[in-house]
Amino acid sequence: MAENNKRSLPDGLRYYPDFIERVDQEKLVEIIRGIVAEAPLFVPAMPGTGKPMSVRMTNCGPLGWVTDKESGYRYQSTHPVTGRPWPPIPDILLDIWKRVSGYEGEPEACLVNYYDDSARMSLHQDRDEKEFAAPVVSISLGNSCLFRVGGVNRTDPTMSLKLKSGDVFVIGGEGRLCFHGVDRVYPSTSTLLKNGGRINLTLRRVNP
Repeated sequence: MAENNKRSLPDGLRYYPDFIERVDQEKLVEIIRGIVAEAPLFVPAMPGTGKPMSVRMTNCGPLGWVTDKESGYRYQSTHPVTGRPWPPIPDILLDIWKRVSGYEGEPEACLVNYYDDSARMSLHQDRDEKEFAAPVVSISLGNSCLFRVGGVNRTDPTMSLKLKSGDVFVIGGEGRLCFHGVDRVYPSTSTLLKNGGRINLTLRRVNP
């Protein structure tokens, strides 16, 4: 990302391009495969309407973020399909959190979102947590995406940047409740994932 774009990011947002080396990206993919084997990917649904999202997801950590038609957005300690506790957050992700978060406590949830090449995520705020002093740490693996970020109001102007495999993005401080989303995934921009697509990991602290 160009230097002038770095300066134009809203306050509290930080972009770390090429933060994770390829060998560690490959390790992460293997670790995530193990997590998915224990806590299978599922399709989250919008509250009220029950409309399925275009991503598939799972979690690791003491808590996991889920959503469905009946009960809406929430964190819970068990997988909504298997009923089993989520797998623990791996050490490699805890280390990334310590290096970039600026927050003393550990994350309690790591969302694992899998985007196929047609998936997207509409503009939204991450506001289901009780602890807004902790940032959201986002890790990109696989194909690049067009990431859009705005202000704390839905009508605020937005800017876009291309996140690629190994990039880390931190949403915190004054921008902790900024609107953000993924407008598109760029096919064939990475060789990391055998079947293409993009994995996004978001580390979050839920409770104070």
